[in-house]
Amino acid sequence: MPVLLYRVDERLIHGQVVVGWGAQLRPDRYVIVDPGLVASEWEQDLYRLGAGDASVEFVDVEGAREALPAWESDPRGSIVLTRDIATMYELARGGTMEGAEVNLGGMHHGPDRMQVLTYLHLTPEDQLQLQKLSEEEGVTISARDLPGAHRVGLKALVG
Repeated sequence: MPVLLYRVDERLIHGQVVVGWGAQLRPDRYVIVDPGLVASEWEQDLYRLGAGDASVEFVDVEGAREALPAWESDPRGSIVLTRDIATMYELARGGTMEGAEVNLGGMHHGPDRMQVLTYLHLTPEDQLQLQKLSEEEGVTISARDLPGAHRVGLKALVG
């Protein structure tokens, strides 16, 4: 199984991801692309506690870019998570994720963020990076907090 889901969610592993998406997709592992977490073993342990029976890997962006072809061909199903759009953009830069779909989940209120959906607040820079992901990197973008929810396409997210 290749990567089952690419998701941007500032909470990374939490109830919606594990119970909502995980119950439907049944991943064998979660891959968290986050340079800060790579260096923090105690935070890694906290995320592992929430992952159920699935394994959890922590990688920085360059490590993820190198491992992406292996994840796509691995028989184990993976959910790849980033905390923000900028990190997902760096992962996809150069067409490494061409043809993939990125799901936007929880990104909450913060400085310069505008509410787009109840669970999705974006900055103008986020919206620009989403456009670049779609146009330059060949990635499909949609927002959906849970698998059964209505899928909201890029045009509705960036105006």
